[in-house]
Amino acid sequence: MKKSFLYYKTILIHTLAAILIGLIIGAVDALFGRVLLTITDFRQEHLYLLLPFLGPAGLLILFLYRKLSPKSLGGMGLIFDTGFQENKHIPKLLVPLIMLTTWITHLFGGSAGREGVAVQMGAAISHTIGRKLHVQNNARLYLLIGMAAGFAGLFQTPLAAVFFALEVLVAGSLFYEAVIPCLAASFTAGFTSHLLGLEKFSVIVSDKLVFTPDTIVKLIITAVIFGIIGGSFAWCLQAAKKRLASWFPNVYFRILITGICLSLLLLFIHQGRYTGLGTNLISAAFENQTIYPYDFLLKFGFTVITLAAGYQGGEVPPLFAIGCTAGILLGNLFGLPVALTAALGYAAVFGSATNTLLAPVIIGIEVFGPQNAVYFLIVCSIAYACNGNMTIYGRQRQYQGQEWQSRSSK
Repeated sequence: MKKSFLYYKTILIHTLAAILIGLIIGAVDALFGRVLLTITDFRQEHLYLLLPFLGPAGLLILFLYRKLSPKSLGGMGLIFDTGFQENKHIPKLLVPLIMLTTWITHLFGGSAGREGVAVQMGAAISHTIGRKLHVQNNARLYLLIGMAAGFAGLFQTPLAAVFFALEVLVAGSLFYEAVIPCLAASFTAGFTSHLLGLEKFSVIVSDKLVFTPDTIVKLIITAVIFGIIGGSFAWCLQAAKKRLASWFPNVYFRILITGICLSLLLLFIHQGRYTGLGTNLISAAFENQTIYPYDFLLKFGFTVITLAAGYQGGEVPPLFAIGCTAGILLGNLFGLPVALTAALGYAAVFGSATNTLLAPVIIGIEVFGPQNAVYFLIVCSIAYACNGNMTIYGRQRQYQGQEWQSRSSK
């Protein structure tokens, strides 16, 4: 069947709206990201003064949500439900609340990420604009546009952002109708945030692998381990949330006690090495600085407990740190090129934890260069297959034939 003039007109309208959305979200991402970097530097300079107050900071975070917008506590689950029309409204206070509470989390040393903030902000802004435009039956389209723009504006990996948005709602399915508007929003947001001073992390990895039977076996084993690490992270995060909730039914008591314990451990184990995003570990991995064999395990544990307790942020930058530090360990263990193995871990652990395939392959190419594309494809594919079908997003759907199945219905 030929596509009608109305079809192309509709795509054009959505694309023009996506450019506007990309401009707005790119500017918001730049503000959020630059303030977050300033906060990170300030925390490192005053670590011993700030980290002991992580517990009380958790109380403040919880109080702000409970007082101003309890529904916003739904976080990414709220965004996923909106994508499947199980929720019709994203609170307007979600954007300022998630920004403020993430800044508080990082100021006082919580081990958390930032992509959850960008994706939630992008989805909320785009969803609101879509409603103002009175777009009919396209709530999911505008949600994906916002998610792509939010991810791209923060990480400045526009192609990976598009496929992350297309893949993440339904594992195993892509919403192709959203590709062109998502591309427009993603590139616009990335360009805008860069123009406003937010810089992209990138490293050119020139290591090469010689495809011998021995090397192929080592690469496959490494990929399987990356998949297990990512899947284990997702499983542990969900299990930790349930366990902490059963131990501490009172949410205020839960975040206070967990925060106090975290602050003590983070302070005395390498003096704040595992606080914040994990960018210090990523830099160390690619600048030939000291990486301890247990770095990935400690970053893994601190991030799981921080997020399970109720602190805000996200998982992806810590997953990058976990992946590349694990890659350093495995590269040395198996005699593989260390920088390349770290880069493969950076992408593959992210993909296995989010249960996505194309996004991690492309983010590896955008961050580390296209010369290693074949390695990213092989390793991320194997890691994706070995993640136990786990995901950090509890409301992610599974594609089964013509139907979606909620994880909660299993």
